[in-house]
Amino acid sequence: MPVKVLVVDDSGFFRRRLVEIFEADPRLSVVGTANNGKEAIDKVQSLSPDVVTMDYEMPVMDGIAAVSNIMKIKPTPVLMFSSLTHEGAKVTLDALEAGAVDFMPKNFEDISRDSAVVKKALVDRVLAVARTRLSGSVANIEPLAPRQAHKPIVTERGVIIPRARKRVSLVAIGTSTGGPMALQAVLSKIPADFSAPLVLVQHMPAAFTGAFAERLNNICQIKVKEAQDGDRLEPGLALLAPGGKQMMIDPRNGGCVRILDGDERLNYKPSVDVTFGSASKCYPGKVLSVVMTGMGVDGREGARMLKNSGSKVWIQSEDTCVIYGMPMAVEKANLADETIDLNHIGERIVREVG
Repeated sequence: MPVKVLVVDDSGFFRRRLVEIFEADPRLSVVGTANNGKEAIDKVQSLSPDVVTMDYEMPVMDGIAAVSNIMKIKPTPVLMFSSLTHEGAKVTLDALEAGAVDFMPKNFEDISRDSAVVKKALVDRVLAVARTRLSGSVANIEPLAPRQAHKPIVTERGVIIPRARKRVSLVAIGTSTGGPMALQAVLSKIPADFSAPLVLVQHMPAAFTGAFAERLNNICQIKVKEAQDGDRLEPGLALLAPGGKQMMIDPRNGGCVRILDGDERLNYKPSVDVTFGSASKCYPGKVLSVVMTGMGVDGREGARMLKNSGSKVWIQSEDTCVIYGMPMAVEKANLADETIDLNHIGERIVREVG
């Protein structure tokens, strides 16, 4: 049965173009359209779509208010469209906080072209958002026990030997769809006097990562900033990889990051694999890595390099992921040391680093 889509946008052109693209794919069926947030709420209730595409700037009621109301009245996966500006980034983050699952840049020029690449990217994203678990959002997470706790080593004579804890020189976290709210949940639990540096890789456009770093810095006890070339790795500082670039770890001068354009053949900029891979070479056996919610397999090969160097690899549990793509790829490759629910990852990082 096709995925039912509700298209919400005050631009008649944009609505018609999205309808054309979605209806051309047999996996999708457009059940209705709306030109403002209030109409969107009414149609979500009457049409029960599987996914909603939502604009932000609309008359009567904007997209953020509409998303917030939909999540209260009839929770439905929402894909936001937003402009590639700093202000657009802030609006998008507000929408994600209100309950939207994911976002895409709103580009009239791209959407007007008859491009197979643009169409495929749009359809794939809508299908992925439709399959998401809204119960995996930060607001709805119930307290759950960690999936795998550390077990003591017991000798043949029954003597318990405490597990030796390796020194953690770096915490590295990679995430994609569902990541902004998941990172907020994790980092907000880390104290200001945290004794290790952190590097964060979140799939985001270049215009968004600066605003995202600012938001994290405002709500967290640790410092968070968008990484710049040459930034030093410091305890209690989280460096967020800038969108459109690759972030690599450089051990020289006490440890810093290098921000590079990177290989054009890579699907993701920034890429979790690139940052994790460089970390494995700089701090063999001393990295605590976490692969969290997101589509695709980015992070699997970087996790493999970390694991081979003796470092730990954790993944977010399936039940608490918006999309269990990236963690599942690590799990299927038998690279995960532990699977942990989202609301325990922050406190576990603090305990592990000591």
